[in-house]
Amino acid sequence: MRQADHQQLRAFLVVARERSFTRAAAHLGLSQSALSRTIGNLEARLGVRLLNRTTRSVAPTEAGERLAQGLVPHFEGIEAALAQLSENRDRPAGTVRITADESSAHFLLWPALAELLPNYPEIEIELVVDNGLIDIVAAGLDAGVRSGDIIDRDMIAVPIAPPQRMAAVASPAYLARHRAPLHPHDLTHHQCINMRLPTHGAVYVWEFEKGGRALRVRVGGQVTVNTSVLAVQAAVDGLGIAFLPECHVEAQIGDGRLLRLLDDWCEPYPGYHLYYPGNRQVSPALRVVIEGLRLAGRGAEGTPA
Repeated sequence: MRQADHQQLRAFLVVARERSFTRAAAHLGLSQSALSRTIGNLEARLGVRLLNRTTRSVAPTEAGERLAQGLVPHFEGIEAALAQLSENRDRPAGTVRITADESSAHFLLWPALAELLPNYPEIEIELVVDNGLIDIVAAGLDAGVRSGDIIDRDMIAVPIAPPQRMAAVASPAYLARHRAPLHPHDLTHHQCINMRLPTHGAVYVWEFEKGGRALRVRVGGQVTVNTSVLAVQAAVDGLGIAFLPECHVEAQIGDGRLLRLLDDWCEPYPGYHLYYPGNRQVSPALRVVIEGLRLAGRGAEGTPA
């Protein structure tokens, strides 16, 4: 393969993956005009349109999808071979792209990375914060961090945090006006702060468990948000009861701005895991990240999801 052919095909794959000339150009270190010319030259040489372009989006045509599916395994093989060579270097290097939800990114992943990265200056991290479930293979990501109970079983998962708990909380001001709920069903008579799920756009139904008995409660209230930061603030401001991973509200509970409710109905669930495709070679850089997160999780052992 000529070098020009390789560069054109790689450029096409990056555009097809990113669905954006702007992001693809930044990833490749090219100007948008140069990238557009490269794709145009490739389409002219092949005699077929590979990308549909509008003012708002870029997406592969049917022919482009077929080409991308045929190219990806070959380019992954090249990247794997280069990654294997890099194992012989003194220090791991390269970019590791990780997706994480809001909770794990802020409270778990970032503190570990902030401690790890100064010791490995040749490793670069791209952190994609998304509360939805991302197909890391389709998105061109190396790994993800999510709760252990929602990871696909064909992934390799490494526990990096102990079991978690949810917390129902409200401010003292709110509880001064409303009697505290004694049972999850009592929440239907309260102002509750809803969270809209990014994956399906639905409002999260609150899930409780006690002694093996599970309950799902659909709550109502004046406020619906899609970030935990806003849910915490709304609860602190006395607008209702929030239901969040306890790591989000530990500080507010500790200083008395929020009070915990229905504690006996909030049983532990599997903690966070870092996961990656089992059929893909682990690069030295990703291996360093995995080990750093494993140590941050106090030595938990990796297991299949």
